[in-house]
Amino acid sequence: MNPKVDQYLIDGCMRCPLGGTSGCKVNDWQEELKALRRIVRACGLVEELKWGAPCYTFQQKNVVMVSALKEGAVLSFFKGSLLNDTHKLLDRPGEHSQAARLIRFTNVQEIVEKESMLKAYLFEAMEVEKAGLKVDFKRNPEPIPVELQQVMDENPPLKAAFEALTPGRQRGYILHFSQPKQSKTRYARIDKCIPQILAGEGLHDYMKKRK
Repeated sequence: MNPKVDQYLIDGCMRCPLGGTSGCKVNDWQEELKALRRIVRACGLVEELKWGAPCYTFQQKNVVMVSALKEGAVLSFFKGSLLNDTHKLLDRPGEHSQAARLIRFTNVQEIVEKESMLKAYLFEAMEVEKAGLKVDFKRNPEPIPVELQQVMDENPPLKAAFEALTPGRQRGYILHFSQPKQSKTRYARIDKCIPQILAGEGLHDYMKKRK
């Protein structure tokens, strides 16, 4: 067991001012998070802490994350769109999500009842990595830049943080990321703004910090 994940269960992800306080959402879903952690670890995945939350890898590839959202504990598959979803458990984190898929839980009993199903999904996700399968990211006619969508699909906590922003803050980032003509410049802008998005701050807050 990774001691950093033990600390996460105490303090939360520490990406916002509520980290380490009773108001942190991790405190609301303690038992659910522990149950999911037990199931994932039983499948032989390596336990790490990335982006402030428990991340589980196979052959050094990100497979799944266990984290807390306001509405429950979630199991987030990085390449969930490639899974068969035999039991129809997977949801898109957002309307435009291409790769990531997640399963939400609001009570431990539900997790226990679905343990065998969850393990089947986890083992299938490991087989996806063994086979070297990749998600075919497609450009979306919606205003969200494809670079931003891809980064969010590969980073569920960032996706959740971006969707938690006000529409105005989301639009500010989208316009900022869309301006450069070169894709690599768009990725660079996104990378620089990730800490602010995770902290729940808008582009205006980010620009003020740069001055």
